[in-house]
Amino acid sequence: MAIREGLRPGGRSARVQESIHSAVRALLEEQDRATVTVPQIAARAGVTPSTIYRRWGDLSALLADVALARMQPDSEPANTGSLRGDVRAWAEQYLDEMSSEPGRNILRDVQSSPTPGFCAALIGAQLQTILDRYPDQPKPSVDRLINLAVAPSVFRILFSKAPLEVEELHRLIEIALSQ
Repeated sequence: MAIREGLRPGGRSARVQESIHSAVRALLEEQDRATVTVPQIAARAGVTPSTIYRRWGDLSALLADVALARMQPDSEPANTGSLRGDVRAWAEQYLDEMSSEPGRNILRDVQSSPTPGFCAALIGAQLQTILDRYPDQPKPSVDRLINLAVAPSVFRILFSKAPLEVEELHRLIEIALSQ
């Protein structure tokens, strides 16, 4: 008999994980995240707290896992017909979503993730999709876009009283797109 690695999609493990993720999302909508506890999540999900500790180790790892799942894009980035327009539309949407209180909480939770490169990979994949639409145009690397547009946005969201202004975001995108 062959040993199967990983989780079966749609199996019991996946159902339990989705139940726990749903419980976390519901509790975060109802109360301040600082008051959410593993026993509350377990009760809401219909599992024992030990199930959560066994899979995630602690509350911060669970919150990070839920945050990473929420960061998965629902669709491809908007196609405006131009590289500049696509990058601007994507960056404006990212800034808007992550500047909200739920977005800030997601970014804080992701910082605790046991897979630190996952967030950068998600963002990089979205930006690469945009770049791939324009094969005949000179364009920056994904890293350049992350360094010049995404990183300042995230820094301001997490460590400043106000997010990056959209006009400043546009200036940074212009710098990133210049060769």
